[in-house]
This record gives sequence, structure tokens and C-alpha cells, in this order.
Amino acid sequence: MSLPEPTRGLPLEELEHATRRMLIALGEDPDREGLLDTPRRVAESLSYLTDGYGVDPRSIVRSALYEHPGDDLVAVRNIPFYSLCEHHLLPFFGRCHIGYLPAGKVIGLSKLPRLVDVFAHRLQLQERLTREIAEAIESVVHARGVAVVMEARHLCVEMRGVERLESDTVTSCLLGDFRVDAELRSEFLDLTRRA
Repeated sequence: MSLPEPTRGLPLEELEHATRRMLIALGEDPDREGLLDTPRRVAESLSYLTDGYGVDPRSIVRSALYEHPGDDLVAVRNIPFYSLCEHHLLPFFGRCHIGYLPAGKVIGLSKLPRLVDVFAHRLQLQERLTREIAEAIESVVHARGVAVVMEARHLCVEMRGVERLESDTVTSCLLGDFRVDAELRSEFLDLTRRA
């Protein structure tokens, strides 16, 4: 379900040193006024943007699973997310829409955005990110079905390469009943389209 954990506790000093070396390789002077604090800021930024490694999704949800006899679709749409593309270390960002069919338990609604962040705060592919979120919800809640749709803009597409501004990448992962029940799938997709 998730990537292997990198070495934990990487000192910020190592990231700072690597950033300083990168600035020199780019032909910059890391000692000039505008760049003096850049290595530290980059190290802190990367540390925050990858703090999802090693976080067990069950620990996020553990205290927020509630008994619920209903089996109707639960959907949360427009969850904002930010991540880093593993190919270029450039940001991609957008909205995540989640739907699931409870099987005796529901998740506290505030936990769904936190689950998205756990997986988004890793070096990612949008396709994998979408599946990891869906599989985590299925695993934690034992839902009868889970649907996740993600819409994102990738700066590696917009700032380099083909330089296509404002193109969206849409990925989906459908598990359980959502794979086999066309009416249910359509209900969820209709809800996300109104987003």
C-alpha cells in the first residue's frame, strides 16, 4: 500500500548542505544576501513536504471510527492537496474527492483530509497517490466500496517540457462495489462533477 520508509531522522544539516552544493552547481553564490538562508529554508520545506513517510494511516483514523448501521454512500469532495512529483521534485496540486460505502463503521469526516495528506506528503505519482488513499480507506474502515478521484495540475508539465498551462490530470481508483455497480459509480461521479 505504501512506499518503503526512507531513513528516519535525516538531519536538516544534510539537506542544507546538499542544497548549498546544488546552488553552487547552478552557478549561484550561496553566500550572497538573497541566498544566505535558502539552504535552511529548503531543508525545512522538504522535511515538511515529505513528513508522510512512516505514518501509519490506521494511527490517523484509530480514534475516529464510529458505529453506523447505514450503508448509504458517504462522499467528501474538494479536499485540497499538495504533493511533490517524484520525477522532478516539482509540485502538483489539486482536489481529491472520496466516496465510500460503510459496512458498520464510518470515519470521522476530518480524518479523510488527514489521510490524503499522509500520502500526499511523500514523493509521489498521482496515479499511485489515488490508489494508496483508496486502499487505506478500504483497509481501515473495511468499507464495501471506495472511490477516489483526484484532479491535479502538475508544475512539471506547466513549467518545463511541454509547458501546457492549466491542464488537469484526473485519476481514479474504484474498489469493491464501485467496480461492479454502475449506478453507484455514476452517483459518486455525479457528486464530484458538481464540485
